[in-house]
Formats: sequence, structure tokens, C-alpha cells
Amino acid sequence: MAPASESAYFNKARLAGRPVVKDLPKFDLDAYIANYRGRTRFDRLLLIGTTSPALAPEALRYAVAEAKQGRDIGRYDAATAAMREIMPYDPHATPDTVWRENVNKLVKAESDRLETELKGYKNNLIKESIRMGYDDLGQHHHRTGNLIESVKAYGRMRDCCTTPSHVVIMNLRLISVSIDQGNWLAVQTNVQKLRSPGQQFAEAQRLIAKLSAAAGLALLASGNYKEAAQEFVETDPRMAQARLDDPADEEAFNEVMTPNDIAVYGGLCALASMDRTDLQEKVLGSSRFRAYLELEPHIRRAITFFVSSKYSACLFILDSYQSDYLLDIYLQPHLGELYFQIRSKAIQQYFIPFSCATFAALATAFDSNEQTIEKELTGMIKRGNLEARINLVDRVLVAKTINARRKVHEHALQTAREYERTSHLRILRMEMINAGLEVAEKGKAAGIGPTFENAGREHRYGVSSVGNF
Repeated sequence: MAPASESAYFNKARLAGRPVVKDLPKFDLDAYIANYRGRTRFDRLLLIGTTSPALAPEALRYAVAEAKQGRDIGRYDAATAAMREIMPYDPHATPDTVWRENVNKLVKAESDRLETELKGYKNNLIKESIRMGYDDLGQHHHRTGNLIESVKAYGRMRDCCTTPSHVVIMNLRLISVSIDQGNWLAVQTNVQKLRSPGQQFAEAQRLIAKLSAAAGLALLASGNYKEAAQEFVETDPRMAQARLDDPADEEAFNEVMTPNDIAVYGGLCALASMDRTDLQEKVLGSSRFRAYLELEPHIRRAITFFVSSKYSACLFILDSYQSDYLLDIYLQPHLGELYFQIRSKAIQQYFIPFSCATFAALATAFDSNEQTIEKELTGMIKRGNLEARINLVDRVLVAKTINARRKVHEHALQTAREYERTSHLRILRMEMINAGLEVAEKGKAAGIGPTFENAGREHRYGVSSVGNF
């Protein structure tokens, strides 16, 4: 039974509008967190510990242990503060002041040493030494959680980069820090610098999978789901074979995300933003993304069901994994919107063949109840996602009828008005030329036909010989 303090914490979280996951996820916490390395391990553990009452004790103990392995005191304080609110009687909830003091001294001593070395390099005016000094200082600040100073140090490396590999390293460092900051615009900017057609870096070609994954993550975090799906789907499959337990493997990107995450992020974004034709051709038919979908078979099944118009089966799979996705640091803020868009698309596709449908039929088709369906339909219509009306008396959804004959007549009248206006402008121009009102350049005779010389004057007079107005 959960302690009273734990219940009180999560009740407060619900009242504040933060998600609380009651159900156990399908993953094993030890196996899940073992796939990650670097700062994201702590971030994921802390999120799980403050979101899932069932996994909170284990996740927060792991988070405290993870923080003590590094030198970021702020993270250690955040983990112990969460433990004091959720598990106040746990021995790990009491801050280790001795450890904090020792780490604080070590961080200060290391910062002073690196600053002194960098000053010496600047005095010697050796660019390579200065670049390495800024690189070491940026990595130090990144490890200790001083992300602003880390960005400054990496930014100052730019003037000292003498080879393309130096530029690639600098931009990769900035991408990593920007992801930890949540500065998604900076992530996209640095990715585009390495992809710039005018600067093709051979070294960046080896990192093409990481660049696609980082760009996709930035677009997902910005709410641009369609472009995020395109980036994830086009991610080079070499990352799918990366050895996550080998820090020396350059293809691994598990300091941010794993190949399984790419499959989930890409699959959900594609379901939310692509139609069935694109899902079949660009997602299921993609030779690149197939390697990632094999790692998460349930995502592939969900997409297959959606393409086959088996919407209830697709939504059932997604609902069964909702607890897992709510415990993901990048998916949690967007999961509600993603699920809403996927469900809206499913209802739209289901309703296309009908002129009307009862709430009962929709509720049966989507394994829901009439009250929930009514709320969803109302939200879709308000957003403009569904062209239909709701009949609350008969509890029926009625499609808006389009008068095709009227549309044809309106189009014909509009075309006639445009033709009349074009003809009038052409006749007006001819009369102006005949009356000698056209101003011609010296040595050039005025002509009726359009020329490059008089194009600017025609634009100023507001007339055109080709009817563009």
C-alpha cells in the first residue's frame, strides 16, 4: 500500500494538471534505463519517479544514485527533494552534505584549472590549443549542469575551428547542450548548418542518422508533427544496428534516444499527420524506417490497422501503450495532442462514406460511449477537423452537403469577371499608347507588345498586358 505522503504528492500533481500514471508500464525499469547513457538517464528516471506512483520508489533511488555518480549538484538536489515529498522516511531522501561539499570543491577546482589553462593557450596564440581549451571547458560545464556557460564555451570555439571536423564537433556539442536546455530552435539551426548545401562536411555524412534524429526530436517538441515524421522516417537505418552498451560506437545516440524511440516517435507523428496513402508508401513501404519498425512491432501493427481502415484495433494498441508513452520525457507533453489527432483522423476516415451516422454506431465502432463520442465530435468540429453538424435531438452526426451545381456556377461567374477585367485593362493600355501617353526611353520606340524595359512602368501604372493584377 502506498504511503500517505506519496498519495498526497500525486493528488497534488493531479490538481496541478500534471499527468499521473496509475497503470504499470509494459517495460521493465532496469532493462529500460540500461539502454540509455549520459544525462538523459537521470532525466528519465526523475520523470518516472514523479509520474508513476508504482515505480516512484525504485526510480527515485536510481535517480539519486545516478546523480551521485556525476558532478551536477542541482540534479542531486532535485532527486532528493522529490524523495522527501514522496518517500520522506527513505534514508536516501536526506541530502548527503559531505558529498555535496566535496563535489562543490572538485567542480570549482576543475573550473579554475581549465580557465587557467585556457588563458595560457590564449597567450600562446595557438588556435588548436585554444579550441581544445574551450572544448574541455564546455564539456566540463555540461557535465556539471551549467548549460549556459557550456553553450558560451562551445560558441567561442567557432573562430578557432581550422578543419571541417572541428566544425562538426562544435555543432554536435551545441546540439547536445541545446537538447538538454530544451532550446529546439538552436537544435534545428545547428543541424541545418551541418546539412547546408554550400558546406558539405564529409565528417557529417557519418553522423547523418544522428542529425535526422535530432531534427525530428526538435520538430516533435515544437509541435510540427508532419515534418518530424518525415525526419524520423528518413533516418538512416545504421543507427538501428548500434550497440547501445558500447560507448565507443559512433552510431549510438542513446545519450538522447534509442532506435526504439525513433520507431515510436516516428510512428506516432506519422499516424497523427499523414493520410493512409502516405502511411502505406512513406512509412510501411520505407526501406529505411522498416529497420526501426522491426524493433517496435506494435507500432507497425497499429499503422497497418489504420491503413486497412481497422481503426478500433489501431486505437486499442495505442491505448494499451499509453502508460509507457506518458513516462517518456519527450512524448509526455505531446501525447494528448497526438492521440487526439490520430483519433480525429480515424473518425474522419470512418465517416467519409456516410451522409449521417448515429452516436451509438460511432461509439460501437470506436469502442467508446456516446457521451465521449459527443465531446470528441464537438471538439473536432470547433477545430475545423470535421465538416459536419451534430443533431442532438436524434443524436446523429450529419455531413454537410455540398451543392456541386452551385459551385460550378460560382466558378464560371468568377472566371467571367476575371476575363472582363483583363480585357478592360488591355484595351485601356492600347488607348493610352494610341493617345501618346506612354513614356518611352530615349532612342526606344513605344510598342504595343510587352517588353522588359516597360514592365516596371506598367506595374507602376497598375496595368498589365497579360492581365496580372
